[in-house]
Amino acid sequence: MTTTLEELAHYADILLDTSNTPDYPNALNGIQFENQAPIKKIAAAVDFSTRAIDGAIANGANLLLVHHGMFWGGLERMTGSIHERIRVLIEADIAVYSSHLPLDRHPTLGNNALLANELGLQSTAPFARFEDIFIGLRGETNLETTDLVARARDFARKYGGDVRTSIIRDGRKTRKWAICTGAGASSETLREASVVGVDTLIVGEGPHWTSVHAEENDLAIIYAGHYATEVLGVCALARHLGEKYNLPWHFVATPTGL
Repeated sequence: MTTTLEELAHYADILLDTSNTPDYPNALNGIQFENQAPIKKIAAAVDFSTRAIDGAIANGANLLLVHHGMFWGGLERMTGSIHERIRVLIEADIAVYSSHLPLDRHPTLGNNALLANELGLQSTAPFARFEDIFIGLRGETNLETTDLVARARDFARKYGGDVRTSIIRDGRKTRKWAICTGAGASSETLREASVVGVDTLIVGEGPHWTSVHAEENDLAIIYAGHYATEVLGVCALARHLGEKYNLPWHFVATPTGL
């Protein structure tokens, strides 16, 4: 029994509710590059890149499943390194499927749900509104904030990253937390955190000013790394698709340091 790209992608689109999930125009969720042969193995990576393509080839995969897709940098001429990546995809007959916010928000395979589980947190409500959807999660706990930082640091270091934080005073407790993976510290999420009473925000990264804002407003921000906080979703999706279609899969680690 063989699995075509179209069959697999159709199932993934429905599973992730892709058609009903708004996103940034450059995300272009779904099939981004098609191939000809049936799918024989899946490679999962956070970012579409030369390292991800090389990893797929080295592991005999002909479907590259990514979170940040081929067009993240916007419209570019197909010259130089961009042309080279396209050439390799064609010659190796590798398809590319990308899922950004649909994968971030999925209740069981999503980056936010899985990161909450990794940190031992139980969510009770959605968080991080984007248009008519929520991307992240929030909940309640009773932890020393430094203990939560240590959990996040242990997690991030498994994926080649580390943790930074806003200023956190000694003895501080986390009672209401929220998670928005990736570039989760923004004016919108900080405003929402204030409205719903969140005292600790866990994100991938954020601008410098967000740390100043956090200190001034008794908010702790844990910056656990954009890359690290978005590894779990692509792995979970690849595993799920592999089990459904009896396909092997492999995670291609391409840490960015951010």
